[in-house]
Amino acid sequence: MDLVEVLPQLHMFRFRIGQAYLWRDGADLTLIDAGDVDSATAIEDAIRSLGHDPAGIRRIVITHGHRDHYGAAQELAGRHGAEIVAHALDAPSVRGERPVPEPDLLDWERPLWEHGLTCPDAPPTRVDREVTGGEVLPFGDGARVVHAPGHTAGSIALHLPRHGVLFTGDTVAHADRVMLGVFNVDRAEAAATFRRLAAFAPRTVCFGHGDPLTENAAALLEGAANGR
Repeated sequence: MDLVEVLPQLHMFRFRIGQAYLWRDGADLTLIDAGDVDSATAIEDAIRSLGHDPAGIRRIVITHGHRDHYGAAQELAGRHGAEIVAHALDAPSVRGERPVPEPDLLDWERPLWEHGLTCPDAPPTRVDREVTGGEVLPFGDGARVVHAPGHTAGSIALHLPRHGVLFTGDTVAHADRVMLGVFNVDRAEAAATFRRLAAFAPRTVCFGHGDPLTENAAALLEGAANGR
């Protein structure tokens, strides 16, 4: 796992598949996603390397119910007493009560999807707080939950307006360019969500897959959302 500084109070954990983020408000820590089931110890070690105690993890916000995003959440929350937050529509999949809906795959996405299935299964994971969009979570001077359907029905983004930071989950990706994320259950809805997220005009954008944008972020996001 790689540890990457995005902002002084924001770091990215880059895993073999996907990534997660750590936001720090002093000693209080928030994870945005939690990697796969094997990621807990690496996340704890990375937090310690920054001079912080993993016991400071107050909450783990799951952007959507795919196993590479919540796999280590149960273990970390159990060790450190963190609250697990997810959207009400994806919470049943996170808890293992129903299967994750199959995506509507384009032909070029199929090999990527099959490769992604090598990610270890995640255990049923509790959800302590179900959100629906519009809630403000107590980190980052007020983190607003944005319902971001399309990738999954219960995908969420997080907007930290005082810091100009947007976490898109897998709705948006950054490969060689900023683009609509892959493996969407409803591609048209995901594209509409992409345009809504671009309207926040953030200064920093953090994706579920791909390096964050820290320069010209608003213009790049808006241009990609509108096909320019």
